[in-house]
Amino acid sequence: MRAISRAVRRNDKRLGLVPTMGALHEGHLSLIRAAKSQCDTVAASIFVNPLQFGPNEDLAKYPRDFDRDCELLKKEGVDFLFAPSVEEMYPAGAVTHVTVEGLSDRLCGKSRPGHFRGVTTVVSKLFHIAEPDVAFFGQKDAAQLAIIRRMVRDLNFPVEIKACPIIREPDGLAMSSRNAYLNAQERMAALALYRALKRVQELFDQGERNVTRLTDAGKRTFMEEKSARLDYLEIVNPDSLESLSDVEGTALAAVAGFVGMTRLIDNVVLGLVNF
Repeated sequence: MRAISRAVRRNDKRLGLVPTMGALHEGHLSLIRAAKSQCDTVAASIFVNPLQFGPNEDLAKYPRDFDRDCELLKKEGVDFLFAPSVEEMYPAGAVTHVTVEGLSDRLCGKSRPGHFRGVTTVVSKLFHIAEPDVAFFGQKDAAQLAIIRRMVRDLNFPVEIKACPIIREPDGLAMSSRNAYLNAQERMAALALYRALKRVQELFDQGERNVTRLTDAGKRTFMEEKSARLDYLEIVNPDSLESLSDVEGTALAAVAGFVGMTRLIDNVVLGLVNF
């Protein structure tokens, strides 16, 4: 991967990287298309990162279909696929981690201790290995996006971070590899996340700026779905992930919830969006 990256740069070409954990869907493919439109050469990575899974989470059953993923990437015209083993990425006895203090304890970081440390550790390694000019991430993982941006800034990574819009099913459900876990009944219940955010967006568009009133309305809408369990619904600064009392300018409304055993996330940006 390093040899490929250096060869690309020697020819004054712009390398784009799309990091994934596989189980690819239209959301991932939209990142590939964005990378192809902005870069001369596109690499994707597939690596199910054990560091970002907690002890009771779904690492063992996380959906994997490497052959299908490869076919999808070929069809989209990806130039290179980097698919390392766990042993390659984490040599025996590895004890070094990358942590973005403060931000990593907010939103999903509160519910999943250590999750974002696993994310920033693996992404920093991918950046060192692939040395991309641009890396593409989905807005669905908004907290991850903010944390990676801060890491890149703080550690002077020479990489531009591009965010791409959430890709949704026709009924509004945000596309996610974990949607594959849902049965038909759970699939309908999962729309509670989108409906809650839509209610927040409606009130915001009507002029409401008080965060407590916005979040309370979103939570009430979520709770109408009895078979879904709310983890959090918060409105925060999209860069620092700090809680807000009132929305001034742009804010991130983020929600996480459980449908059956499956944990799902979604978000909407209130105010001006600049992808």
